[in-house]
Amino acid sequence: MIALTDNATSKVAELIAQEAQDGESLALRVAVMPGGCSGYSYDMYFDSDVSGEDLTEKYGDVTVVVDPASAQLLTGATLDFKDGLTEAGFSINNPNASRTCGCGSSFS
Repeated sequence: MIALTDNATSKVAELIAQEAQDGESLALRVAVMPGGCSGYSYDMYFDSDVSGEDLTEKYGDVTVVVDPASAQLLTGATLDFKDGLTEAGFSINNPNASRTCGCGSSFS
């Protein structure tokens, strides 16, 4: 299961508050999809549909949801958020990735 840093948790909570409508409960879904220039790519989006097979983890007010197949590839990974001059946005540090591409969004 992927972990969230404090910065990522704060930013995701802020984005969920902006996205949620009429008391809707949203979770951050993190998935690994086949594709990308290195073999796999990450996918992150807000989801209100959580299946019984999904793995969930709470970080403060943020619920993270991962499907079982993706969870195997995300074990030990960390989602971070940076907002600086040289680095900005979300990034995933995944110790399971033996190779990553230059764009930083795919791995093998």
